[in-house]
Amino acid sequence: MCGRFAMSVSELEILQEFGIEGEIPDFQPRFNIAPGQKVLTIIHDGNTKRIGYLKWGLVPSWAKDTKIGYKIINARSESAHEKPSFKKLLASKRCLILADSFYEWKKQESSKQPKRIYLKNRKVFAFAGLWDKWQLDDQQLFTCTILTRKANNFMGKIHERMPVILPKEKQDDWITPIKREPSYMHDFIENLQIEELDAYNVSDIVNSAKNDCKECIEPLLN
Repeated sequence: MCGRFAMSVSELEILQEFGIEGEIPDFQPRFNIAPGQKVLTIIHDGNTKRIGYLKWGLVPSWAKDTKIGYKIINARSESAHEKPSFKKLLASKRCLILADSFYEWKKQESSKQPKRIYLKNRKVFAFAGLWDKWQLDDQQLFTCTILTRKANNFMGKIHERMPVILPKEKQDDWITPIKREPSYMHDFIENLQIEELDAYNVSDIVNSAKNDCKECIEPLLN
C-alpha cells in the first residue's frame, strides 16, 4: 500500500515539471502527507491541465457515508478495471497525484524501520490516481485514491506493494479527457516501465501524521 508521502520541493519546480502556468493556491511544502488530508493533484478539464487539491481517501459518488474514504486510500491496479468502485473512474476520472517521495515501513525482527523512497532520476513525479465527486444536498467532496501494484525487485525487499508511478512521458496520456475502456487503462498500467528507485532510513517521527516537518525526510544517521 501507499499510506504516506511527501512533496517537499518548491512551487516553481512543480509548475515547471508539469507544464502548469500561474500559481498553486495555498501552496506549501509537505513532508508527511497522510490519508484524509489534501493532496496536490492535476486533472485535465477538456481544455487545459488544472492543478489543485483533492482529499486523499476516495468517497465514491454513490457512497452513503463519507467515512468510507478512510478505507479507500489505495486501489489495486490489477483489479481496478473490474471493481464497481473504480472501473468507471478508471475510464474517465484519472488524475496525477504529485509527490517527490513516499514512505514505507520495512519489517525487522522486533520493529519496523521507516524508509523514504524516491526516484533516482528526478525530484518530482506523479502517482496514477482516480478521483470522484460526492454530493449530498449542498455538501460536496472531491476525493482521490492512489493506484498500487505488485512491488518490483527493489521495493519487494521493503514491502510487497508499491504505488503506480507514471513515467513523465505517460502523464498526459493518463489524464487525457478521452474516455477509455477500463480494460484499456488496465493494460496501460501493466505496460508502464518502472523507473529506478532508491531509499534511505528516516526517523520514526514519520509514524505520526502530526509531524510534518523537514526532519521527516532527513536521512537517519547510523
